[in-house]
Amino acid sequence: MADDSSRQTVLFLCTHNAGRSQIAAGYMKALSHGKVEVLSAGPTPKDSINPGVVAVMAEDGIDISQNVPQKLTSDDLEASDVVIAMGCGDACPFYPGKRREEWVVDDAAGKGIESLRSIRDEIKTRVEKLLSEINPS
Repeated sequence: MADDSSRQTVLFLCTHNAGRSQIAAGYMKALSHGKVEVLSAGPTPKDSINPGVVAVMAEDGIDISQNVPQKLTSDDLEASDVVIAMGCGDACPFYPGKRREEWVVDDAAGKGIESLRSIRDEIKTRVEKLLSEINPS
């Protein structure tokens, strides 16, 4: 494992930090095997993660059931090398000097299991690509 000074920190954002950003964070943690520091937050977090999101992640062997939506702070932005925003528009601020991407992915709220699987799979593909770019080893 890389030492902490060389690890990239990736922040995943979505409005309520209850769906897409939790999926992305779950995959980045699992697929990077500790080589990437992972943060996840939102400007207006819900009280809990979408239960359907927890279920579809469990189907792929990733347990996010103990995660709790977090409020986005300036410290999160400051600590991050890469910021990935998913559907929060202007509510997720731009931070100069940080790599920022806007991933256009359907909102998980109110979706059935098949739609959630599709969202999960799309996010997994994007996380795998991002991981290969920031941690090519």
